[in-house]
Amino acid sequence: MINEEGLKREIGLWGLIANAVNITIGAGIFILPALVAEKLGTGSIWSYFVCGTLMILIMLCFAETGARVTRSGGAYSYIEDAFGKFAGFLTTNLFIFGAAVTANAAVANGLADTLAWFFPFLKMPLVRILFFAIIFGGLAYFNVKGVKQAIIIVKFNTIAKLTPLLLIGLFGWFFISKSNVSFISVKSMPDFGEMTLLLLFAFTGAESALNVGGEIKNPGRIIPRGIMLSMLTVVIIYVLIQITVQGILGESIIKFRDAPLAEAARQMIGPAGAILVLIGASFSMFGNLSGMVLSMPRVLFAAARDNVIPLKSLAGVHKAFKTPHVSVIAYASLGFIFASAGEFRQLAMLSSASYLMIYLGVVLSVIKFRQNRISEPGSFRIPGGYIIPVLSAIAIIWVLSNLPANELTAMAIFVILLAILYFIISFIQKKTSKP
Repeated sequence: MINEEGLKREIGLWGLIANAVNITIGAGIFILPALVAEKLGTGSIWSYFVCGTLMILIMLCFAETGARVTRSGGAYSYIEDAFGKFAGFLTTNLFIFGAAVTANAAVANGLADTLAWFFPFLKMPLVRILFFAIIFGGLAYFNVKGVKQAIIIVKFNTIAKLTPLLLIGLFGWFFISKSNVSFISVKSMPDFGEMTLLLLFAFTGAESALNVGGEIKNPGRIIPRGIMLSMLTVVIIYVLIQITVQGILGESIIKFRDAPLAEAARQMIGPAGAILVLIGASFSMFGNLSGMVLSMPRVLFAAARDNVIPLKSLAGVHKAFKTPHVSVIAYASLGFIFASAGEFRQLAMLSSASYLMIYLGVVLSVIKFRQNRISEPGSFRIPGGYIIPVLSAIAIIWVLSNLPANELTAMAIFVILLAILYFIISFIQKKTSKP
């Protein structure tokens, strides 16, 4: 079925779930258990439950707005519908530059570093650049060819990355020492807040799967089910991994902060286990890239379609494949350029803060739509009135308050610069449109 945007609706429930899980579960879970246990000790599992609960509240807001606004663009389309083009412009740029491209560049470099364990020549700069060209070029090719082919790649990567995680999470129980796991011991609240902040960053990404809203079958029904099932899947996997890895390694977990899962697998089944986890980490990072190159170009497409950014060509749809090919190529090219320029670890916190700002915009969109009594007949609606949106907004503000002062300052400067750019573009457009 072709939608009003000229795109095919070919993504079903399992395609949406696979994409959301694929984007969310990245390389972080392969090192997070050690970082969390180091700060919170044997009671670190509670931080996972808190983060999971907060993200489920936020995803409920995405489910309601996603069921109401069913065109491509995800959070951008929700916020632009609720608050106008200025808010849409900020969201687009926060998504693309603040949250996505720099994060993808870091993941691509992490993938190259991981594969260098097997292929040392990937440490050579020119070979590394060629590797990035192949990765982003290949992903762009498959996404231009059609969303169905892209979703097949996403599903394969999801299975490949989850296999070693599930093996550890399920069979690791036979190697756990009960004294290494406690549901009682929790350290200071500042440490708990800091780890909640870190873990919440690891939970981000599922909402990006909604950027292909214009290509989802029966979005009013599939989006709420898909986004909630994907988040529950992520929470269960994270909790299983934390319990088993911490239960196997105990206090020695801090000695393996770079690869705690690989060490846990080594203790379970020997060197082959460590290799399996490293391969899984590679698929995890590649899966994250494939999911983002599928989802994020739809934000560019939607923004250009709505004249929020002054590049109408980005709204082009391929005549044969019915995909937003110009946006796909543009986004993949940005990913290649940023990845080739080097690692962007210093922008990691800015990327995470950008996600939180976008989350806040979506939560406020739910409130705005309800105040305006805007809803589609039969569409999903969060129970409990304004309780969940308000709790979500409070939770986001609390998490943002745990950001270092310099990161908050950087975030504010970034938003101010975007605002200035928007008004300059608007001024130029008004001048050129006058006879």
